[in-house]
Amino acid sequence: MTAAIESSAFANPNAPASPERPALLGRDLNEIVALTQRGGFQAYRGKQLFHWLYQRGIASFDEAHNLPADYRRFLSDNYEVGLPAIERLQGDPASTQKILFSLRDGKRIESVLMRETEGPPGALPKGRSSLCVSTQVGCPLDCVFCLTGVGGFQRNLSAGEIVGQVLAGRRLMPQGQILNNMVFMGMGEPLLNLEAVVPALRLIISPQAVGFSSRRITLSTAGVAPAIGELGAAGLYVSLAVSLNATTDEVRSRLMPINRKYPIAQLLAACRAFPLPNRRRITFEYVLLRGVNDSDADARRLAQMVRSIPCKINLIVFNPHEALPFQPSTEERIQVFGAILRQARYTVAVRHSKGRELQAACGQLAGHVAEEDLRRAISKWGRTLPAPRSAR
Repeated sequence: MTAAIESSAFANPNAPASPERPALLGRDLNEIVALTQRGGFQAYRGKQLFHWLYQRGIASFDEAHNLPADYRRFLSDNYEVGLPAIERLQGDPASTQKILFSLRDGKRIESVLMRETEGPPGALPKGRSSLCVSTQVGCPLDCVFCLTGVGGFQRNLSAGEIVGQVLAGRRLMPQGQILNNMVFMGMGEPLLNLEAVVPALRLIISPQAVGFSSRRITLSTAGVAPAIGELGAAGLYVSLAVSLNATTDEVRSRLMPINRKYPIAQLLAACRAFPLPNRRRITFEYVLLRGVNDSDADARRLAQMVRSIPCKINLIVFNPHEALPFQPSTEERIQVFGAILRQARYTVAVRHSKGRELQAACGQLAGHVAEEDLRRAISKWGRTLPAPRSAR
C-alpha cells in the first residue's frame, strides 16, 4: 500500500492538509490490522502496533522494539505515528505546564497539564493531575470573555490530533506518576467537532487502546443544544460540563452569541434529557464578571433555573487579559454569590484557574492567535468595559 493511496483518508475538509505520509493515530484496531495485512504482514503484528501506539504512546516506530525490522521499515516508509510535535513547553513540571503543539500542517494548538502537589482549596487533590485538551484550532463561537476566540476559527482537529495530545501529555508525566483526569475544555467547542471527538473518546476510553476511565473525563460545551443529545446517544458516559455564564437570554446572547441560536430554555431542556449514570451530575460552569452577571438576583435566578437538573455549580474566577473587556468579580461578591447557591442546597465550588501566569488558564489559550489580531482586540477594548448588565 502506497502513501498516495492511503492519503485518501484525509479527504474530509475538516481534516489537516494531506501530509506526505498519513498518520496512524486516530485509527482503530480494525484499521491498523487491515493496513498491516495489506502490507503483507500478519494480523497479530497490527495488534502489537496498536498496543504500542495507544498504550505505550510511541513517538516513532523505532520505539516498538518487538516489531520486526522489515515491518517497522514498511511503517516508516508509508506512515507517521502522528504524535503532535511540542513546539514550546512553559511552566513548572511540578505544577502547571502549557504545551504549544505544532501540527503537521503548521497549525498550532495548546493544551495544559496541571499537577497538584500542595492541594489548596478548589484545586486538584494532592498528587492528582489533569490534562486540558483542545478540539479545534481556534474557536468559532466568539464568546466575548474568551481569548481563544480572538484569533477566530481555523479548522477542526482530527481524532488522531485529539488523542495525540493525550499521549503527548502522558509522556510528560514523571516516572511513577499517572494522568488522573482529562477535561475537554481547551481551544474550541467539542460539540461542533463530534465527528472527530467521539472516535477520539472511544480510543481514549477503550481498554485495548489508551484505557482511560470515562468517569475521569469531562467534556465542556458552550451550549450546542442538539449536539448534547448526540453526545448522550453515543454511549460514552463521559461527564458533561455546560458553560452557562448568565441567567437571562439578553445577557447570555451578548456574552455568548451561540445563545441566539440555542437560548437558555432549549439548552436546559437538552441538559435535562442528557443520560446520567447513577450518582453522576452535570456541572454548570459560571464565569463571574464584575458588574455583569454576579448580582444577588443572578444567583437566585441561577438557583431556580437549574433546580430540576442533577447538577453541581462551578463558579469560575475570570482570568483577565488586556484584549478582553471585563474584570473579575471581587472576592466578597464571589463569596456572597456562592452562599446564595449553597443556601439553595447546591454543591458549589469556586475555581481559581491554574496557569494564569502562563496565560494557560480558562479562556486564555491563544497559541493560534496572530500578534496583529491581539493588537487589534486590545485597541478595540482598551480599558473600557462595555459590559451588559443583568436585570436587578
